Amino acid sequence: MLVIIKENYQEMSIEAAKQVASLIRKKPDCVIGFATGSTPLGLYKELIRMHKEEGLDFSKVVSFNLDEYVGLPPNHPESYHYFMWENLFNHININPTNVHIPMGMAEDIDAFCEWYEQKIIEHGGIDLQILGIGSNGHIAFNEPGSSLGSRTRIKTLNENTRLDNSRFFNSMDEVPKYAITMGVGTIMEAKRLLLLANGIKKADAIKATVEGPIMAKFPATIVQLHRYATVIVDKEAASKLEGKYD
Repeated sequence: MLVIIKENYQEMSIEAAKQVASLIRKKPDCVIGFATGSTPLGLYKELIRMHKEEGLDFSKVVSFNLDEYVGLPPNHPESYHYFMWENLFNHININPTNVHIPMGMAEDIDAFCEWYEQKIIEHGGIDLQILGIGSNGHIAFNEPGSSLGSRTRIKTLNENTRLDNSRFFNSMDEVPKYAITMGVGTIMEAKRLLLLANGIKKADAIKATVEGPIMAKFPATIVQLHRYATVIVDKEAASKLEGKYD
């Protein structure tokens, strides 16, 4: 695991964007797993700038998103479909047919999850998976206690996760209770992982992820076993780490 500590959120986001852009330039038809939430917004803003000012070409890139709320249609302002198009896809030249985001309105969710896994396989697997991390150690919506070999599936959301996400909704009652998420096993099959975290609220989570024991009750710790994982954090998120890192 490579841990990179940057001075602040902006520097963290720029470093992450450089790594994503390097992959796209080396392999224009690469497969990228995207994440939602506030953490990757700076990364996406920098990728948009690179596209507009430096000609970074997304026309052959294939995308797979980590997760989506069950019960929210794609045009719902808090759906992850809406998030990705508003914050990235509408501003770059990605081919819409190459975009894959879990369908929270699927009639048969189990069948959809099997289809999603198969599409990843058909595209040769994910070259680079972008990850955030929850304060309770969840990656995607793999809550504490998730099987470390799990596949794409429906998952009941932890109350702490729902509370964290309630700031995006008018009330706690509106926050979905279920989500479709890539499994931990699915994520670990990506050729590269890029985990991002910023702020003092993520310091305990990063400490556990990088230096703690590997355990299902803190799913992000599995990243320690990946053959090519990079963790990029700002100084606040890194403040409880005991080891020496770049």
